[in-house]
Amino acid sequence: MSGTAPRETLTPIADTNGRTVYYDDDRGTYHTWCDDGAYEPVSTALLMTVSSVLGVEPDDLEALSECVEPDALNALFGHWRGDEPRVGDGSISFRFSQCAVTVRADGEIEIDPPQRSIVPADR
Repeated sequence: MSGTAPRETLTPIADTNGRTVYYDDDRGTYHTWCDDGAYEPVSTALLMTVSSVLGVEPDDLEALSECVEPDALNALFGHWRGDEPRVGDGSISFRFSQCAVTVRADGEIEIDPPQRSIVPADR
């Protein structure tokens, strides 16, 4: 996991490709972190996590390229993870498969699904 640990208010609800997905009951959002130790493009992590949150196969989601350029997202996140000091925290937000998505410089991916038709799997 990246240098930032999940907040105490997050409940682990699923494991997607070795990455834990957390639910924030207060905000109704889902969170995961990209691992600094293993290279997985942030676009792949995003696709797999949204698929898990929505309970659909990745192929059933709209094409990520309809919302954001996946190579640019991967390059931007790769730059954030670099050894060079960065100014500020940085994030990018967009809509993907009816979810509001934010990718942060610390590797956190936040997913805010369409209003509450989705319930965490452990509930």
